[in-house]
Amino acid sequence: MTPLLRAPGQIGPHRLKNRLIMAPMGTNFGTSDGLSTERDRAYYALRAEGGVAAIVTEAMAVSEGGRAHNNSLWIYHDRFIPGLARLVDSIRRHDCLSIGQLNHRGALLRRLVLNMEPVGPSPWHNPNTGDAVRALERDEITAIQRDFVTAARRLYQAGYDAVELHAANGYLFQQFLTPRINKRTDEYGGSIENRARLLLETVHRIKDALPDFALWVRISCTEYCEDGYPIEDMVAVAKMLEAAGVVALDLSGGTNESPELSRFCIQPPSMPRRTLEQHARPITEAVGIPTILAGRIIAPEDGEAVLANGSADFISLGRALTADAFWPRKAFGDIATPIRACISCNVCFERLTLERDVSCVTNPMLGTEFEELHRAEPQLAPDRATPRRILILGAGMAGMEAARMAAARGHDVEVWEKSDRPGGQIHLAVAAPDKEEVRPAWSWRHDQALALGARVRCGVAATAASMRDHRPDHILVATGARPRPLALDGATPLQAWDVIAEPGLVPKGARVAVIGGGIVGLEVAEILTLRGRRVTILEAQKTLAPQMARNNRTDLMLRLRVAGTAFHTSATASRVEGTVLHFSEAGAPRTTEVDAVVAAIGAVPDRAVLAEVEATAIPFTLIGDANQPGDFLSVLRDASMTALALDERLPA
Repeated sequence: MTPLLRAPGQIGPHRLKNRLIMAPMGTNFGTSDGLSTERDRAYYALRAEGGVAAIVTEAMAVSEGGRAHNNSLWIYHDRFIPGLARLVDSIRRHDCLSIGQLNHRGALLRRLVLNMEPVGPSPWHNPNTGDAVRALERDEITAIQRDFVTAARRLYQAGYDAVELHAANGYLFQQFLTPRINKRTDEYGGSIENRARLLLETVHRIKDALPDFALWVRISCTEYCEDGYPIEDMVAVAKMLEAAGVVALDLSGGTNESPELSRFCIQPPSMPRRTLEQHARPITEAVGIPTILAGRIIAPEDGEAVLANGSADFISLGRALTADAFWPRKAFGDIATPIRACISCNVCFERLTLERDVSCVTNPMLGTEFEELHRAEPQLAPDRATPRRILILGAGMAGMEAARMAAARGHDVEVWEKSDRPGGQIHLAVAAPDKEEVRPAWSWRHDQALALGARVRCGVAATAASMRDHRPDHILVATGARPRPLALDGATPLQAWDVIAEPGLVPKGARVAVIGGGIVGLEVAEILTLRGRRVTILEAQKTLAPQMARNNRTDLMLRLRVAGTAFHTSATASRVEGTVLHFSEAGAPRTTEVDAVVAAIGAVPDRAVLAEVEATAIPFTLIGDANQPGDFLSVLRDASMTALALDERLPA
């Protein structure tokens, strides 16, 4: 039951049909010159159809010299108005409000990527890039404030219901708010009243120019660092904003100035649900205007608890809506299908950082919303495929995604799993600390496939005869991968997969060398350090776990460092003599004492069943890791697209 989430509410002049608001998240679905596209309109329209009461669209740069990403939206010129008007219309047709977020990145602008000059309240260095930051002159401050006013006017002309100023997460307004960065000695520095002056003056300028345009402000309740501003400062800022006519406060946390602090903005699974609630409550209690809270609100009960505790008046959903556009309607019981849960892997945020379009591990169809809805939720399709008999070998991630999609299209689906339980590598994936929330990426698919009529049989060794007897029209081979073997003179390495499943394979107190510093290598290292083993990681590349989202990687690396883990990059092991492991690091010979060696050097496709499949002469397709080992995103996309293609490739 979600009575509090479903209750209507009021923000300024607007009545909201429920307490759920889509948080602003970049997509990189725009054009290279900052225009809205059919792709981002379809993306937002689907979330509006999914049931949120309001959508805060992604941050738009107000100045020509202040862009966030290569394909992010811009609003510094009137030519952007028509596209934004079409965007607003696509949202409004689903009884959903549109709020446009305006931003200037200030010191976090990037010379290397976008040739933008980093500017801020005081001379500084961007920790992410090392770029020098130039202090803004007073006339430049005034010019930026005018940019915000003219940008707000363009939102108003485009038909937006409200405007939100982004004063959180380490961008220009927050740079002025924090004494860590703001060292000015003029009227924009010093006391909290002075540090808030840029934001308050901008609010007043917008209110003067557009008195009937509702104004929201997003702030970070805390910076999560010792020299950051105290909560008392943000309570004072909140009261000033309320007095200035702001109608809602959108509460976030952290700052994107470095990976260590960014993980508090886009939290990894190690952080608790409702992680910002304790920091938001003092602000909510201090003001009379509505507050909106974000921060690892994954399930409906998380949002219900925030509202029941009086910690906020509305709930902000970001990654949860990336994973499932229909989260609200499913939470309210309007759609019987369970919510596709966000697993906080942060691939969505990482792709933006790498200047790619946003993607979601658990939602492989994200970004294709301009296609028919039944491609993402095939069970909702008005038509069904001509039923065919599909046999899937393997009940892991790829196998169950293919089973879900094929069964939803109306095919007769049976899954054969060689082991005595389904799941494949998911059991290894959730064995690492703080990874249990990854399980729904598989279990949701398993449960949905069964609900849609697919059958799963375990303990089945597929043979050519048994497959011929089953008489499928098509076979999907989803048998996954196996660990890549490591030959090392003087030692017989254990495989990381085996150690994750049974850490006791490594003796207590052992000195362990983990060969391979990818995701699996780091996770097996943490499992061992938590059990008292002393771990050294050797990685042949210059970077550890580059496939891992940097917020999550940073979080894990900090824990490993605290545990005393040693790291060696550009390192290659050569041999073990007694208890001495010989290796090279950046070409220089090195040694370390070891009692055990664990191999984590990747995976190769497991195609042991392929000869039996080929002997049937039945058409087949390799999918997932059996096709090409990858991460959850690549595996699920491959399985999903292949299952949809069955409609086209099977004979009538």
